[in-house]
Amino acid sequence: MKQLIIDRFEGKYALCEDADQRYFAIEQAELPSGAAEGSVLEITNEGELRLNQEETQRRRERIAEKQRRAFGR
Repeated sequence: MKQLIIDRFEGKYALCEDADQRYFAIEQAELPSGAAEGSVLEITNEGELRLNQEETQRRRERIAEKQRRAFGR
């Protein structure tokens, strides 16, 4: 199963990055409900996009901790 991270939105596209730092443009209409910048998407073997809420939350917590350490908050 391949994972993508939503980097940003431009127009009607979500620009997503994979583990190899390659970018993909996916139409917003194709995204699962609740997908936002920083969300972790999984592509199943059948080609279905799924939102991995657990991994998204873990990433957000790691980033928040790094920011706290870097900025002393």
